[in-house]
Formats: sequence, C-alpha cells, structure tokens
Amino acid sequence: MYSEITANKRKTVFIMLVFLGLAGSLGWLFAAYVGNIYLTPFVLAGAGLYALITYFAGASMALALNGAKQIEKKDNPRLWRIVENLSITDGLPMPKVYIIDDAAPNAFATGRDPNKAAVCATSGLLDIMEDDELEGVMAHELGHVKNYDIRVSMIAFALVVVLGVSADLMLRMSWFGGGDDDNNSSPLFFVFVIIAALLAPLLATLIQLAISRKREYLADATGALTTRYPEGLAKALEKIKQTGSGLRRQNTTRTHLFVANQLKVRKRVG
Repeated sequence: MYSEITANKRKTVFIMLVFLGLAGSLGWLFAAYVGNIYLTPFVLAGAGLYALITYFAGASMALALNGAKQIEKKDNPRLWRIVENLSITDGLPMPKVYIIDDAAPNAFATGRDPNKAAVCATSGLLDIMEDDELEGVMAHELGHVKNYDIRVSMIAFALVVVLGVSADLMLRMSWFGGGDDDNNSSPLFFVFVIIAALLAPLLATLIQLAISRKREYLADATGALTTRYPEGLAKALEKIKQTGSGLRRQNTTRTHLFVANQLKVRKRVG
C-alpha cells in the first residue's frame, strides 16, 4: 500500500513533466508557425504557471465543472455521517463533502492530498443506495484519497483540458491561416502542425487512461479493508450498472474521476 502511495507521488511529477514537454513542443510549433520563435519561452513559462495553478486549484476546477455543491452535516446527515465514520476508520482528516444534483448514480473524490480532499456523490446515488451500498462507494472514494490517487487524477484532468484547448487553437489557426507567408506556403509544415495538434490531446488522454485502471483496483481493496464488507460496493456497482451512470454534464476529460463512466446514457426507470 505504501509503495503505491509513493508511486502515485512520483506519477504526479512525471505527468507534469510530460505536460511541460508537450506544451513546449506545441509552443515551438506555434511560434514557428507565426514566424516568431522567441515566443517559445513565454509559452513554456505560461505552461509552468498553469501547472502550478492546477496543483493548488485543480480540485476546485473539477468540482465547479461538475456542478458540485458543498454541504454541511445538516444538509444531508446520512451522507455526512457515512463519510465521517469512514474517515475516522481510515485515519484520514474529514474531507469536504459535495453533492451533484443529478439523477444518475455516481461519485468521485478529488484534491491534492488527504488534508485538502473532497468527496462528491450525486443525488441519484443517494436516492437508490442502501446504507451499506453507499458506504461501499464512499469507502472506495476515500481509498483514492488515502492512496493519493486524487492528486494524480486531478493533475491529469486539468492538464488534459489545457492541452486539448491549446491543440484546438492550433488547429483553427492552421486551418484558417495566420502564420507568416513562408510557413503558410509550406504544405509539409502545415500537415506537421495539424498532426501535432491532433496527437497532443491524444497522448495526454493515453497518459490519463494509463494511470486509471490500477488505481481503481487499489481503491476497491482499500475500501474493502475499511468496511470489512466488500459486498456493499459490489451491490452498489450492480445497481449503477442497471440504472446507468451518465450525467447531464458530460466531458471526456472528467470521465476518469468517477466511480462509474459518466458518459454512459442513463436508463429510464419504470
């Protein structure tokens, strides 16, 4: 367990270095395209600043983009007490608790470390889960907190977003023009810019997916050790499968945050 926590801390550094490398490459291409190679250091500086902001504000970004609302104990005593009891059992600080007003059953955790963590459940999850099932889901999410998965996921989420936006901007500029005459007259350079702009978000997404699968198994194991009742999570996941986990607000960059795929269409009940 401790080796996995150490590995997750290393992954955070690795992802940020890869991000800076991709951002620097895109910056060099952009600078070459507009005919001013001296723009590259400014792009790298901007990417570094964004990475720093992401580290400290990525959790707030993820919660805001998913429409999560922070609650106190009086707002939903059931969810609050379950999270509080699980936190005590795990020896973790009490995280902030959020609810998304969405009928699809789902949940996620975020934050840069256990002291700055947040857990979030949808209203749909609270509606259909029995207490032992809800406890299983939240123990899974707190497993992510305990194992520092949340830091890796948060960084991956935020950096994939900015690489996608940057690549899209490059594609538009390449398609509609805007570079100097020499570069615009070179079909090979034009094709190279388009390929790079298409590959950047793809590579970032592959990094995001590579870190996701193993952490889910580890969170399952951690949650089972906490509750001593793995059947709770198993029953919860079966219910989610039967109901469908697709949220109203959907985005591929946020999929890896959730306990179930938030892009799947929710099935009609009744």
